[in-house]
Amino acid sequence: MTSDTLSTASPSSASAPSSAQAQTQTPRPATRRVVDATTRMLHWLMALSFTAAYITADGERWRLVHVTLGYTLAGLVVARVLWGLFGPRQARLSVLWRKLQGVPAWLKSMAAVRSPTALQATWRPGQNLLMALAVALILALVVPLTLSGYAVWDEWGGEWLEEVHEFFGNTLLLVVLAHIGLIALLSALRRKNQALPMLTGRVQGPGPDLAKSNHGWLAAAVLACVLAFWAWQWNTAPQQPAADATRWSENHHDDDD
Repeated sequence: MTSDTLSTASPSSASAPSSAQAQTQTPRPATRRVVDATTRMLHWLMALSFTAAYITADGERWRLVHVTLGYTLAGLVVARVLWGLFGPRQARLSVLWRKLQGVPAWLKSMAAVRSPTALQATWRPGQNLLMALAVALILALVVPLTLSGYAVWDEWGGEWLEEVHEFFGNTLLLVVLAHIGLIALLSALRRKNQALPMLTGRVQGPGPDLAKSNHGWLAAAVLACVLAFWAWQWNTAPQQPAADATRWSENHHDDDD
């Protein structure tokens, strides 16, 4: 074998492994961003605040925690409304409003259904309408919930005001559970996790990103503000007197005995 043969054989032999490696690599599925990080951060912080506030609603021991979470929920709703007014197109409240405007016509079409085929055709566009309705109700119910909670905290009224606050809390819980149930139902019908985009911000499939920018820095700023508010509330909370703490501990041990 001559040197010319070696020189011509070397490039082909070197390129063979690289081409084989390229063929063995599985192409990543195409995805596109549909929800930005700021919208997702607001969503999950609201969910966390309401859940924790509902759990800590009963009992004086967790009252300050409950109030802090209520303030947090109110602030997050205000931030979500501002984001819906001045944020990117896909996060605008106008998109939600346009969907809500189609609810009356959809209800009329549902009332006129007379066959399973017609029901299936009418139900499909109504899925997104029901989802939008649940989101709108959640945002709307937070307003009287937090206002009544503030009034109860400042002792503006009697027991009737506490009952009003409890009513809105239970109503919001029912709407949240219906929202979760609808997501689970749609995930089963469409055989695709409908909650995943609110976690990752992306869906599978080709096409342009609906959310052009992720706004990750703003999402981090929202989280930092919430954590700073919690830290401030913790540091400024009135401390329990030592005598009261000792008395509570003794009563607690007596109850255990």
